[in-house]
Amino acid sequence: MFVLEISKSAPLLSKAMSARGLRQKMIASNLANIDTPFYKARDINFESELRAKKAEIYNKSKNKELKLAKTDKAHFEAVKFPKTGVYNIFLRDGHTARNDANTVDLDVETSELSKNQTMMSAVTNAYKRNSSIFKSVIESSNKL
Repeated sequence: MFVLEISKSAPLLSKAMSARGLRQKMIASNLANIDTPFYKARDINFESELRAKKAEIYNKSKNKELKLAKTDKAHFEAVKFPKTGVYNIFLRDGHTARNDANTVDLDVETSELSKNQTMMSAVTNAYKRNSSIFKSVIESSNKL
């Protein structure tokens, strides 16, 4: 079966778009809970997952994992942390909690929202540019 691969970077761009969308939802949730007592601002770390996907796509993985020696059948298997395919959600610390123990800072959230929208726009433009190259090849082949 023939599978047409547009480019090697297409899966990486797709994963970056989904991760940016998830981060957008996380920031929107923080903003929605700005007046909720005891709410802790959350954020997501997906950059390490994108680096792993890039290494997988371009075959640049340097396995520096130390293998666990098993000298007995009763030994447990090594646990890999963090699991691949799972984003790391964490509570943002370093922000002063208000009297109601809420840590959402409007300035920080709007700044992060703006930064995420800019990055999402850049990823979307890269994805469009990537597909436009393929489209131009198809259009030029029709002229022959």
